[in-house]
Amino acid sequence: MNEMQEIAVIGLGYIGLPTAIMFANSGFRVIGYEIKEEVVRKINSGEAHIVEPEINELLRKAIESGNLRATSNPDEIRGKDAYIICVQTPLREDKTPDLSYLESAVRTVAQAMKRGSLVVIESTVPPLTTVKMARLIEEITSFKAGKDFYMVHAPERVMPGRIFKELVYNSRIFGGITPESAEMAEKLYRAFVRGQTFKTSSTVSEVVKLMENTFRDVNIALANEFAFLAHQYKIDIFEAIELANTHPRVRIHVPGIGVGGHCLPKDPHLLLWPAKEDFGLIKLAREINDSMPLFTKDLLFSALRELNVLPEEAVIAVLGLAYKGDSDDTRNSPALAFIEAIKDDVKAVKTYDPFVGGTSESVEEAVKNADAVVIATDHTAFKSLDWESLGNLMRTRILIDGRHVVKEPPRGFLFKGIGRGEF
Repeated sequence: MNEMQEIAVIGLGYIGLPTAIMFANSGFRVIGYEIKEEVVRKINSGEAHIVEPEINELLRKAIESGNLRATSNPDEIRGKDAYIICVQTPLREDKTPDLSYLESAVRTVAQAMKRGSLVVIESTVPPLTTVKMARLIEEITSFKAGKDFYMVHAPERVMPGRIFKELVYNSRIFGGITPESAEMAEKLYRAFVRGQTFKTSSTVSEVVKLMENTFRDVNIALANEFAFLAHQYKIDIFEAIELANTHPRVRIHVPGIGVGGHCLPKDPHLLLWPAKEDFGLIKLAREINDSMPLFTKDLLFSALRELNVLPEEAVIAVLGLAYKGDSDDTRNSPALAFIEAIKDDVKAVKTYDPFVGGTSESVEEAVKNADAVVIATDHTAFKSLDWESLGNLMRTRILIDGRHVVKEPPRGFLFKGIGRGEF
């Protein structure tokens, strides 16, 4: 284990790049493999292609130390001690997992690895996938898993906006195809991980990761159903949730315009995919959360009707495109799903996001002559907007809050918020 010095990280996205940086700044010689050449050029110049606190400073430190370099040439990752795979595992349109990126990465690793290499999959995968990928490596190399190479599933457990802190202090799970594989990975990651570490089998590790996000998805779906009830009972569900959560054994999540990101909308489907039976609750939760952009559309169109604005003549300003506040990550963003749901029914949709961009360069430009503003992302910048000034720029003062950003509805606006049934 002490001889493990060279690491290849496959895929330099939201997880791969920070992971490569952490290993490089811990003294390992790291080469990051990424097929997008523009990304490779930016990284090697010391500029990150993703938004994350501290990332540019930490990246420059890793590059300047000589411990980190990016490449799109697979020949340059040959013969490394460890390979860490951080590629996407998206869903197809039919909600089945697309493992083509993972399989391609595994094939690339199999053609580059040496006898004794450790292969770590950080990507979120359906149960039994790590074992299947180990068999694929065996077929390509004639190596024997657990003897000639070591295979582990070590799922990432970080949140955008806190990635570097959580890489260090969050607990980690190492699921090996053999106990020795898990032990090797644990020792490797101890170079920077200060949180608790746990060793188990690869399939248990895969299921744990999926269970974590499925739990959150189901809890959010329950909160969204509570929000539906709030509109019937004319109450503020956020007040009710805050009070309910004072109970020592209750922790209700927060309702909103929808669930986005690369984990929650996907992981419940991955968990169910190999199963022989669907028990109902998990799939129902997914349907509820997927419906929230349409529920937000209903709130918007209800407000337009109240003020006699024809939808086909309405200009709508959507604030926020990212799925999460203070992030540029738009993967599975409910904001995009909401825009898709309304775009053919209104005259125009204007957008603004301080991290992503949009059709407008400022909030003021986005809301000018708009009939309604819809808050779709809880960016910090949106929490202190001067609604009196913005209202003066609008044609019709309608405000739809999909993220509980506006605590006190501004005067002079027709206000509707998800779960804010008292207005």
